[in-house]
Parts: sequence; C-alpha cells; structure tokens
Amino acid sequence: MPRTAATEGFKFNHTMIRIKDPKLSLPFYMDTLGMDLVSEQNMGDFTLYFLAYDHDGIASLPAEQKAKARFNREGILELTHNHGTESDPNFQGYANGNAEPGRGFGHIAITVSNIEEACARFESLGVPFKKRLTDGKMRHIAFILDPDGYWVEIVPQALSL
Repeated sequence: MPRTAATEGFKFNHTMIRIKDPKLSLPFYMDTLGMDLVSEQNMGDFTLYFLAYDHDGIASLPAEQKAKARFNREGILELTHNHGTESDPNFQGYANGNAEPGRGFGHIAITVSNIEEACARFESLGVPFKKRLTDGKMRHIAFILDPDGYWVEIVPQALSL
C-alpha cells in the first residue's frame, strides 16, 4: 500500500531495549558494533542512551542540538537503564524475547560490508554467538549476543535470498 498524504512524513525513529548495566552495554554497542552515542538523558531513577551510526554528523553537534536532531532521523537504538539493576543480586535480567516467558521481540540487525571479517573480529573480541555463519541452513547471516542476551543479527550489505 503506498504512503498517503497523512503518513508521508512518518519515519521509523527508534526502538528501545532495557539494559542491566551501561558499563557493559555501552562498550558493546559503541566499541564492538561501532555505534555513536547521540544523546544521553538522566531521568532520575533511569537513564536513556540513544545510539546510532552517525552518517550525518549528529555526534559532532552540541548536546542540545544533538538531542533535538535524534528525533529527525531513522535507525536509533535507545538503551534504557533502570538505576540499581547493575548491583541488585536478585535481578534476574530482562526477557530477550526469544524464549518463554516473554517471547515476542526477536532481534535487532546490523549490516556489515564484509560479514566474514566482522564475525572473525567478534570472535577475537570474545563476543558470544547465538548462531555462527557455519551453523544451520542460513550461512550468510550470524547472530551475536549483547551483554543482556539480546540477539543482534549480522547481515551482509548485499544479501541474496
């Protein structure tokens, strides 16, 4: 169905996942996956971290402009940290969406220019895999796990299905 005048300006802006410990999650998304921290908002009992691939220079803007610009682009990942979860010995973690209870959400996906090189790098960094390129029938994709157990699909930029 084509876009209508009523929806022509709509964009998919972001998706949010909850994290236990930003000291583990931020390095994973920023250093391992190469995302930039677009903005951060401490809301008192929780903090929001907005990450994206900065192809349009948002990361170099002053903080106030960065925060405003994040709503006018696509492809943002929001990490929500509820303060205290990182040090709570009774905290059981969040449902990753791929098992009961909580089946529903499946994964996020990242495209890479060379999937073999990317997977070799993840392996060398000790990133846990859910599915390696050599596993199963779909040998052109992989799944790695973030520090909270969320699945991250790794997909080549050119994919023949």
